[in-house]
Amino acid sequence: MWVLRILSALVLLAAGGIHLFLVFTGTGGVLGVMFVLNAIAGLVLAIAMLILRGRLLQLATVLSLLFLVATLLALVLALTVGLFGIHTTWDMALVPETVIVEAIGIVVLAVTTAVVLRRPVTAQHD
Repeated sequence: MWVLRILSALVLLAAGGIHLFLVFTGTGGVLGVMFVLNAIAGLVLAIAMLILRGRLLQLATVLSLLFLVATLLALVLALTVGLFGIHTTWDMALVPETVIVEAIGIVVLAVTTAVVLRRPVTAQHD
């Protein structure tokens, strides 16, 4: 169980870290603010994956999965039809890497969420 929680925390940190890196390398305005909020959310959720137990861990895994799904969906929308007037292309900084990290993260968090939700709450004190 700890392996899944650690992997989940790492992909959350990686996804948030990519967004923070993009802010430090020039992404500004509304998009920059959204990227900073994404980085903060990734950090908070990663910490939650490591320190929470019981029902709060269940909540953290579900929220983390939804967070990465929403983040990847936002990128896909920006790549296709645009999102809030923002259009992204595949050749922009870290777009392919972000898709890969977030897709892997969704798989890891889906497995983690399934395992956490299937375990009795009393057994989650490992």
